[in-house]
Amino acid sequence: MGQLQKTLGPLMIWGLGVGYVISGAYFGWNLGLPVGGPYGMLLATALVTVLYVTFVLGYAELACALPRAGGVFVYTSRAFGPHLGVLAGVAQLIEYTLAPAGIAFAIGSYINQAHPGIPVMAGALVAYLVFTAVNMVGVKLSVSFEFVLTVIAVIELLVFGFVVLPNFSWEAFSRNPLPAGWGGAFAAIPFAMWFYLAIEGVANIAEEARDPQKDLPRGFSWTMITLVILTAITLFGAVGVGGWEPVVYPDVTDPTVTSDSPLPLAIAQIVDRESPYFLALTGIGLVGLVASFHGIIIVASRSLLELGRVHYAPKALGHINSKTHTPVNALVVNLVIGLVALASGRTTDIILLTVFGALTLYAFSTASVFALRKHAPHLERPFKTPLYPFVPAVALVLILVAMAAMIYNSPLHAAIYAGILLVAWLAFIAFVPKTRRTTFED
Repeated sequence: MGQLQKTLGPLMIWGLGVGYVISGAYFGWNLGLPVGGPYGMLLATALVTVLYVTFVLGYAELACALPRAGGVFVYTSRAFGPHLGVLAGVAQLIEYTLAPAGIAFAIGSYINQAHPGIPVMAGALVAYLVFTAVNMVGVKLSVSFEFVLTVIAVIELLVFGFVVLPNFSWEAFSRNPLPAGWGGAFAAIPFAMWFYLAIEGVANIAEEARDPQKDLPRGFSWTMITLVILTAITLFGAVGVGGWEPVVYPDVTDPTVTSDSPLPLAIAQIVDRESPYFLALTGIGLVGLVASFHGIIIVASRSLLELGRVHYAPKALGHINSKTHTPVNALVVNLVIGLVALASGRTTDIILLTVFGALTLYAFSTASVFALRKHAPHLERPFKTPLYPFVPAVALVLILVAMAAMIYNSPLHAAIYAGILLVAWLAFIAFVPKTRRTTFED
């Protein structure tokens, strides 16, 4: 079957953690502005930031105690048994296989902003094929490439802030601040989550960390600090230049068409679109999208790999190539799923289903912190959640509030998502014998 290579230190883990998430600063979040406005979006982002800070502390405990590629699938199976474990694993797959499709749309959109002759779908398709191939070559190459992309993307957002923040005005930021009232803040939650979505992917490369017990908590902490700073720069910088409408609608007179490239739209309020500066910033902005796209492909393949290892998915998906030490079969399946989602052409729908998967993952993993503290006190925990049980309790309450808000505001998407989980669970009962159902006991 082969083994994953232990090549990652804390700096590389930081690069992966930020890389998984950083595309959220480049697109997606702006789609929350029509429902929340800048004030509602600000409130949603503040709540989501607290949610992620508290969630990550609990998730780091689980990742260090059970450092396996399956992430929440492993933690939930150990805490609550195989039935809930498989639901957590499917939720994780939904997040990690759909998120790249949404990011691919944005990559195509950014390319189209700089070169209108290149269709959005063409750029997205090429990105899928190229970066799946890079991931197949080897983890050391793919992770080193990811680290370089992440550093460039972080620098680009700092440069973006340097350009736009001197032009910030509270008057511009406050235009039409609550288009749907304060209730719109709850509808904006899934889009605010896009600023941090997939940070938990750090846990899925635990088997490839040189010293997971020490390196994972450091990587999680450094990642979270970096993302909070970049989120503030992005939200205040983009909206505070010319209001929120110009970073949502390419043509403000046509509110039926939204954009997947808000930062170029914000920069266009300051510099001419034909200037080399605009083209340079837009081009570099692609790097942030590519960093997340490439990084989440890594995580998605590891999630499917673990399901294949325990025979919850076809055995071939648990195979690691003996030459490249990468899960080639899992990467191919993720590519196929991503291309199907890409063909739908529905970015907002993809984001909503992705966030439903993420919130389910967060709820199961946070509940697992409590369950394993009670039922597996002997489990070695090199890192323990500070201020337990207060910190994971805050995380769980905010996760449930976010889930309730999403169900209320997107009932159709909630029904579709629940249907996917139900079908997966029924397939598990029908095709996985009881003798093969695992709880990852010692």
